[in-house]
Amino acid sequence: MVQNAIVYCVDVETYLDSDGDGTGDLHGVTQRIDYLAEIGVNCLWLMPFYPSPREDNGYDISDLYGVDARYGDHGDFVELVRIAHDRGIRVIVDLIINHTSDKHPWFRKARASKDNRYRDFYVWRADTPPDTSDQTMFPDVEDGIWTHDEKTGEWYLHHFLSSQPDLNTANPAVRDQIAKTMGFWLQLGVDGFRVDAVPFALNQNTLQGIDEHDFDEPHSYLRSLRGFLERRSSGNGAAILLGEVNLPHEEQATFFGGEQGDQLTMQFDFFTNQRIFLSLARNSAEPLAEALRNRPKDVGMEAQYANFLRNHDELALDLLEEDERAEILEAFAPEEEMRFAGEGIRRRLPPMLDGDPRKLRMIYSLLFALPGTPVLFYGQEIGMGENLEVPGREAVRTPMQWSDEKNAGFSTCKPSQLPRQIPDGPYAPDHVNAAAARRDHESLLHHITRLAKRYRESPELGWGDYEIIDQPHESVLVHRTAWEDRSVVLMHNLGPEPVIVPLALESEEPGTYLVDLLSEHSCQLDGERGAEIPLDGYGYRWLRIKSENDPHLV
Repeated sequence: MVQNAIVYCVDVETYLDSDGDGTGDLHGVTQRIDYLAEIGVNCLWLMPFYPSPREDNGYDISDLYGVDARYGDHGDFVELVRIAHDRGIRVIVDLIINHTSDKHPWFRKARASKDNRYRDFYVWRADTPPDTSDQTMFPDVEDGIWTHDEKTGEWYLHHFLSSQPDLNTANPAVRDQIAKTMGFWLQLGVDGFRVDAVPFALNQNTLQGIDEHDFDEPHSYLRSLRGFLERRSSGNGAAILLGEVNLPHEEQATFFGGEQGDQLTMQFDFFTNQRIFLSLARNSAEPLAEALRNRPKDVGMEAQYANFLRNHDELALDLLEEDERAEILEAFAPEEEMRFAGEGIRRRLPPMLDGDPRKLRMIYSLLFALPGTPVLFYGQEIGMGENLEVPGREAVRTPMQWSDEKNAGFSTCKPSQLPRQIPDGPYAPDHVNAAAARRDHESLLHHITRLAKRYRESPELGWGDYEIIDQPHESVLVHRTAWEDRSVVLMHNLGPEPVIVPLALESEEPGTYLVDLLSEHSCQLDGERGAEIPLDGYGYRWLRIKSENDPHLV
C-alpha cells in the first residue's frame, strides 16, 4: 500500500457539516468520498474525532474508544470506512501514544491520590523541576514541561499543553491500554494509524525515575506496537503505522527499525520538507538536493518516507540553522502575525507563494515527483488560504470551501456558529472553491488530479531507487528514479528564469526516447550528446525513458 499511496488529511470538524449545526461530521466526510476518489486519493487520514475538550484541536483526548457526539457515532464511522473501502480508499486514524487530556478518567484518578493504580499511568516528580522553557512545544502559552498539581503536591510532565499530561509509556499497563485501543479501531475496519509525536513517547524525560519497570530500550515499544498491528491486521491487508518523527534523517532512520523494518511503516520527512522551503527562499535547488542525497535508503523493504508541503500544524523550521530559519521567515512570513511562537509559519501555501500559479504548479509537481508518498492536507488541492485572525495553528484549519454559497458550502448554519471563520480577501470562497475548480480544467485541482494519475501510473516513483543528476543550473533539481526496467527523469526549476538543461544518460542505447508524461511530447536521446531540455521559470518535466521496443505505455 505505502509505495503507491496518495494520502489526504481531513479535519472532520471543518470538512463538511451534513446536518446544519455548524460542526463538520463523519457523515459529511462520507458524502465527499467520491470527490476524493476523483482526485486519485487512496488513503484517507482522519484527524482526531474522539471525545475531547479540544484545547489542542482534538489531540487532547478524553476517551480513546469514543466518537465525539458532535461528529456522529460509531455507526457513522463504520459507514464512512465501508464507503471508502468500496471506492478503493483505505482509512487511517490518529493514534496518540504520548499523552491524554487532563479530563481523561485515567488522569482524574491519577491526580486524586499518590497511591491509586492510575498514578503510574503518568510521569510525576516530587522535587521542583529546573527551567524547561526551551522544551515546550507551545512556548507562547507554556513556560515549561512540568506543572504543579496542588492536590498531591507533585509535578506532572507534559511536552505539549499542561492540559495534555504525558503518559508513562514505560508502564506495561499503559502499553496494554494503547494496544487495546489499536485493536478496537482495527476491529471497526481502519487500515492503520498516524502515530502522533512519536519521539516524545520515547523521550528519556518520559522515562525519568522509572526503574521498577523492565523497559530495556525505548524502541522496544514501537516494535511491540508494530507486532501487535501485524497480528491483528493479518488477512485484511497490511495495516500501517505512519509516524510523526520530526528529527534529522540519521536519527529518524532508527524509527523504521533498520533492516528488520519492525517499527514504523512510514514517516513524515520533516527534514526534506524544511529544506524545500529553504530552496524556495533561495531559488536554489541545492538545499533540497543535499537533503535527498543524505536521506538514508537502507530503512527496510516495506518502509517509506511521506512527503508533504504543509500540514495541519505550523510549518516547523527547527531542523535548520538559525540563519536559515531567518531566511525562510523573511521570505514567507515577514509579519509577526504570520508566525507561530516566533519560530514556525502558520500560513497555507498559496499566500506564502504570493498566489503565483507557476510556483504552485511546480511545487505540487515536485511533491508527487519526490521519492516517497505524497500527503495532501484538505483544501490544498483547490488552493485555500489561511485566516490569520484565527489564533495559533488553527489559522490553517478553517472550513473547507466547497462553493461560493453561504459559509462556503460547508454548512447551512448561521455564520456565528462556524467552528472557525472563513478567510476574506483573495482566498475567500468567492475566488477559491471546489465547485469552480471542478469546472475549470486549468485549475490547481485538475493539475493535482493529473499529477496523481501519473504518479499512480509510475511505480518507479514509489518503489524505485533514485539518484541526483548533476547539471549546471543552481535553480534546477534533476533526479532519476528506476524500478525494474522502468525509469523516469524528474526536472524542476525552483527559479524564475528559463533554462536549458543538458541531460546526458550515457548508459542509454541509441533508439532511446524521452517521453514527457505530463504533455506526452517526446524527443530522441542521443547516446553520445544526450538531450537539451528547456525548462520555463518554475517549470517542470517528468520524462519517461523508453526504447522503441518498450512494452510500457505512457
